[in-house]
Amino acid sequence: MLEETIISKAIIDSYHNKLSSIIDVDAAICGGGPSGLVCAASLAAAGKKVVLFEKKLSLGGGMWGGGMMFNEIVVQKKAKKILDEFSVRTKKYKENYYLADSSECVCALGYNAVHSGAVIINGVFAEDVMVKKNRICGLVINWSAAASANLHVDPLTVRAKFVVDATGHPSEVVKVVEKKSGVKIKTKTGKVLGEKSMWAHAAENTIEKNTRQIAPGLFVTGMCANAVCGAPRMGPIFGGMLLSGKKCAKIILSRL
Repeated sequence: MLEETIISKAIIDSYHNKLSSIIDVDAAICGGGPSGLVCAASLAAAGKKVVLFEKKLSLGGGMWGGGMMFNEIVVQKKAKKILDEFSVRTKKYKENYYLADSSECVCALGYNAVHSGAVIINGVFAEDVMVKKNRICGLVINWSAAASANLHVDPLTVRAKFVVDATGHPSEVVKVVEKKSGVKIKTKTGKVLGEKSMWAHAAENTIEKNTRQIAPGLFVTGMCANAVCGAPRMGPIFGGMLLSGKKCAKIILSRL
């Protein structure tokens, strides 16, 4: 016979262990879109301790919806090798253009991140950062539902050697750093420049360049990198997102 209280206790005990395991990590990633998931999977596969926080219940960011809820995405040839690495099926459309099912992509990226050893905590967001000696050294986390309900609930903290902002267009962590921390952002103005209008070719060409340490201890990846650095958006082509996540992990690995 199934016992309801045992079911509840199993969930509480297991989640407590999971949460306790990520209080001190090598990398804390905010945002479970394609770049964040690739970054998490790559770091975890290299044996690093990684946690990824996603404020929504679902992973995938903008990848789920493809283009205007047509659940197909496009990647260029250069990025196809990353989908191959994650066992995502693709089909060639034209020279340099490959199609993939957006649902398959999200599921594959999430599966690989978790099976590589990354811990994913959904329904949680970073409301602030920890700063010591002018360096970002962790996150201040809280329940997304508490924020949505406008409840005053004090947060918890996570210490991290490196923090990654993979929150996409809003660039939420970098904006907190700009507003509250006193740490200067490494852009032309020292502030978030904001994304420009659509230009897929330019955006895809600049996203890897913009993937970098944007403040001591803080990296930007994916669309967040372009938004912070004032580059255009690219729409439903996701090769740059994948390549950006991979590059971000590579840089962090070189510094751990």
